[in-house]
Amino acid sequence: MNKTWWKESVVYQIYPRSFMDSNGDGIGDLPGIMSKLDYLQQLGVQVIWLCPVYQSPNDDNGYDISNYQQIMDEFGTMDDWEQLLEGLHQRGMKLIMDLVVNHSSDEHAWFAESRQSKDNPYRDYYIWRPGKDGREPNDWASFFSGSAWKKDAATDEYYLHLFSSKQPDLNWENETVRDEIYRMMTWWLDKGIDGFRMDVINLISKDPALPDAYTHDPGIGTMPPNEEQTYHFGGQHFVNGPRVHEYLQEMNEKVLSRYDIMTVGETVNVTPEDGALYTGEDRNELNMVFHFELMGVDSGPGGKWDIRPWRLSEIKEIISKWQTMLHNKGWNSNYLNNHDQPRMVSRFGNDSVYRKPSAKMLATLLHTLPGTPYIYQGEEIGMTNIRLSAIEDYRDIETLNMYHEYKDAGKNLDQIMESIYVKSRDNARTPMQWDDSAQAGFTKGMPWLTVNPNYTEINVEEALADPDSIFYYYQRLIELRRAEPIIVYGDYTVLQPDDEQLFAYMRSYEGQKLLVVLNFTDQAQVFLLDEEVAYNQPELWISNYGGDHGRALAQEANMHNLRSLPLEPYEARVYRWQE
Repeated sequence: MNKTWWKESVVYQIYPRSFMDSNGDGIGDLPGIMSKLDYLQQLGVQVIWLCPVYQSPNDDNGYDISNYQQIMDEFGTMDDWEQLLEGLHQRGMKLIMDLVVNHSSDEHAWFAESRQSKDNPYRDYYIWRPGKDGREPNDWASFFSGSAWKKDAATDEYYLHLFSSKQPDLNWENETVRDEIYRMMTWWLDKGIDGFRMDVINLISKDPALPDAYTHDPGIGTMPPNEEQTYHFGGQHFVNGPRVHEYLQEMNEKVLSRYDIMTVGETVNVTPEDGALYTGEDRNELNMVFHFELMGVDSGPGGKWDIRPWRLSEIKEIISKWQTMLHNKGWNSNYLNNHDQPRMVSRFGNDSVYRKPSAKMLATLLHTLPGTPYIYQGEEIGMTNIRLSAIEDYRDIETLNMYHEYKDAGKNLDQIMESIYVKSRDNARTPMQWDDSAQAGFTKGMPWLTVNPNYTEINVEEALADPDSIFYYYQRLIELRRAEPIIVYGDYTVLQPDDEQLFAYMRSYEGQKLLVVLNFTDQAQVFLLDEEVAYNQPELWISNYGGDHGRALAQEANMHNLRSLPLEPYEARVYRWQE
């Protein structure tokens, strides 16, 4: 494997709307981010991923872009953005921008022209079709509920929108569209950015025939779980579509390969085999992808909102097969939460009694696996999910659409709200908790989304004052990763894959070995060491339990022929030795 800076980096994701407000309007902004750069430098991260800050009507919080080369008024100006870039580079950090090119906003100038007439020069920038039998062109469902088509009165035709109706899909079959996108990407790269996170990039190629997702002919298409549904997921016709690799290789040739940058693609419904295609070092497409297999581990047959308990063996199986498939071929990205996912300590840890140790345990997992770790803002202080009192308090379009669709279908409102408490994207979007002053120090005004009421106990100021905080544990993990090649480039071998309490694995590199043991439960556990490992007298490298317990661990760990490791609830231990 080639050694590169983006493999050795830790990425910190900023959701600008919720990070820091500088002017009291309740909305985070670029000057607010600027004011916290020293904090990010203190944490030790090397790369900042900035969620969209482009001009947008904000139907989907900036992922509906009306001008790719302007800054959203609420966030500031292009001068503010340039100061942010300069401030990051001065501190030795890099900046990657969100690239949202599966769709634009319906308020983009291209779409405004496209909808004027069927023979408009911009018509083919988007995917337009006449209706069929008095209905939409096909039965595809939007990711955000309802039909993926909307009729436009001006021409009496439908346009495709896989997400919101205000997010029409761009037509990548049109070479001119692709060239426009490549010019825009080059413009940003020439400004000095260090790469792109590419939104739903594996959806850009659709089957030009746009066939129905569901048919009564059992030999064609995919049978839906509920035949009475009006609209069905048509992913077989646009996920990893027929020309997606051709488009990405073209993008790489015309743009990406000309700069020393990193790229990560958000990819829906991909397998490890797909991941190897997107990230293969000999294929010239992307550096890494975000897959959703792990994020679906607690989803039942009905999808995201059909919540079921996850099992640790499933988590290990998913992680291990991705590590195995991409080993010496491509590169993994490691994350447990982001702006679209609930808070990881609430989902995979324990956000009450064992919040701090479980948050540190999960961080140990992320930062000791092969692949680039991604930290989502607030994760480093252990921010949690929120339970807002009424649906009117939520802002996320996906959550609101689901609620009204399920309500109209007669589903139990209490059950709907329980699903929202677990899975709503607003769990991750509550404002960053900086201190215990009003509105958590995020704003002097009224925040756009309710601050989590636990901010008086969970905040940056508290974390920086506590030597045993989650923040300083993250800082130590980042330092170790920067200093020790084994964490970045070492091989991975899972141990005891069927164990439902402990996640253990080995890392090996140039004669050095690491053993990582993680207790995923709120009960004490015991891990039995292999005789060969015990004989090598492994040194305790890092543990999430400090104080007297940590000193006792260190003494115990250096005893000859130690065979069993007693673990506290949510304890993480990493041992090191030389072969």
